[in-house]
Amino acid sequence: MDGPQARLLIDNDTGIDDALALAYLCACDHVRIEAITSTPGNVDVEQVVANNRALLSLCGQPDVPVMIGASGPLQIPLVTTPETHGPQGVGYATLPTPDTATAHKEDAADYWIEAARANHGELTVLLTAPLTNFALALRREPKLPWLLRKVVIMGGAFYYQGNTTPTAEWNTHVDPHAAKEVFAAYTAAAEQGLPSEKLPIVCSLDTTERFEMQPEFLTHLAAEAECAEPELVLASDPEGSLSTASNPLVRYLSDALRFYFEFHRHYDQGYIAHVHDYFAAGVAAGTLDYVSRPATVDVETESKLLFGTTVADFRGLWGKPANAHVVTCNDPESGFAELLTRLAALARKIDTNS
Repeated sequence: MDGPQARLLIDNDTGIDDALALAYLCACDHVRIEAITSTPGNVDVEQVVANNRALLSLCGQPDVPVMIGASGPLQIPLVTTPETHGPQGVGYATLPTPDTATAHKEDAADYWIEAARANHGELTVLLTAPLTNFALALRREPKLPWLLRKVVIMGGAFYYQGNTTPTAEWNTHVDPHAAKEVFAAYTAAAEQGLPSEKLPIVCSLDTTERFEMQPEFLTHLAAEAECAEPELVLASDPEGSLSTASNPLVRYLSDALRFYFEFHRHYDQGYIAHVHDYFAAGVAAGTLDYVSRPATVDVETESKLLFGTTVADFRGLWGKPANAHVVTCNDPESGFAELLTRLAALARKIDTNS
């Protein structure tokens, strides 16, 4: 399912599931990636830039601008997750590391503002990282919500266990002050008459964890990509086993996701991978179906017990206007079918061009 052309500004902290999402968007012919701004989270910002540039090069889009964003959260120290995503952020995958000195030096927040002003109502922002850069952009240009076409956020947990603390999701917990500022800015915008369709679409753990990838997905991907040999990623394999797939994209994704499967198993979730950011990418691209409800979202930044927790008021009990659309339902089965088709086509294209 292709929607109309989607022009995306992406902010990520690549990240295994960020990498999968980015490869997917590169595989969508109707998606034009205008730029990527890099936020520290899963790894530090220089590594995020390197991962983004290397993956764009592999996927045939080396000319997409990649910018270094903020170096850390607004008010608290940066915490990264090598245990979740590996020391370089992409599991066991390796790619030639580009020189981060060639990253665009323009300030990420200023770039967003200038791009939004120059393309009024045309750009969709996809945020799969802590919301630091977006908060900084909204500080400088409070009218940014009116200038953008759509905003999609992967973050938060509402009626669902957190994945960082019992109540907090990772992206929000890394920089809860930024998330709080973003939702406060949209509350203010809603009070000033911002159209409902311009409120952020929030893809929280409640629905992103329904996108539970099984290792058999990689076997099917290799077959559809016409790899020379079957790709088998088995729970019984020694940890750290590397792919020998003949296709470079399949090999990269297999090595990245194997680390993710192992991580989830270490936390008693099974040999699976929650690919949160892919779902958010599909929402931004207009290719995945979902149902959402308007809500007023806020973030806890004072309580030690609930630090980074997102709260959604669906019934207007706070007396404030809705500042977000929280996704409440999605379709993982059709979503994985879409992902398989797009990635396999891109993998075959890469093979043909190599």
